[in-house]
Amino acid sequence: MRLVNIGFGNIVSAGRIIAIVSPESAPIKRNVQEARERGSLIDATYGRRTRAVVIMDSGHIILSSVQPETVANRLAGKSSDLME
Repeated sequence: MRLVNIGFGNIVSAGRIIAIVSPESAPIKRNVQEARERGSLIDATYGRRTRAVVIMDSGHIILSSVQPETVANRLAGKSSDLME
C-alpha cells in the first residue's frame, strides 16, 4: 500500500485518491459543504487556509493546506514524502 503525505504529518492511501483539486470553484465548494453536512469531511488543515481538496473513492473529502501541485508531485513519487 502506498501512502502520500498531505501535510502536517497527515497521510492518505494513494490508491484511494480519485482527484486532487483546488477549492476555488463553486462546484467544489458545494461538494465540501455537502460532505460537511453528511459527516464525511476530513479537515487536515490545522486551521490554515485550504489549498487542496482531496476526493477519495469512499466518498470522503479531505481538506489540505498544501498546494494541489505539491500533493500531486508527492503522489507521483517526485518527493521524499511518499511512503511504501
